[in-house]
Amino acid sequence: MATTSVPPEAPLPKMVVFDLDYTLWDLWIDTHVSPPISKSSNVNQVIPRRGSPFGFFRDVPSILQRLHKQGVKIATASRTTAPDAAYDALKFLRLKNIDGGEPVRALDLFDYKEIYPGSKIRHFKELHKKTGIAYEEMLFFDDESRNKEVESLGVTFVLVSVSGVDESTLAKGLSLWRKRRGL
Repeated sequence: MATTSVPPEAPLPKMVVFDLDYTLWDLWIDTHVSPPISKSSNVNQVIPRRGSPFGFFRDVPSILQRLHKQGVKIATASRTTAPDAAYDALKFLRLKNIDGGEPVRALDLFDYKEIYPGSKIRHFKELHKKTGIAYEEMLFFDDESRNKEVESLGVTFVLVSVSGVDESTLAKGLSLWRKRRGL
């Protein structure tokens, strides 16, 4: 898919938050694979002890790198019961560098990581506490409609389809965030 170009003058949220399972990758880390998770010689792929090798959905590596380059804080909010496996997957995923050169470690693109069981409200309260970023300056992508509850805090929520985050979903989210802010 072609890269979505956001004009430099277009306002961006201060933080974009992503769920992991079925939002950035095509599985539940706590049920579809077994640790340990190890590095693959292929970019955008890790290898679990049990289960198929996996990585991010196709557009995710470039989306994360572009947001990072634009100065947007990137976070994850995941309620998985396997936080160590999720951290290992992020640590060992190497992404094709959009500027060329050495691959980029996925974990290094995330400024904040809230990965533990519990309500997404709790995750966002922790993100706000750690960063001081207003909820209205946060955009959240998740595949579960129940997590729309974060809108009660002022966060803009985008429901992700079964195909995960892609360029179209990102553009939709940014447009919704701008509209909610009157921009």
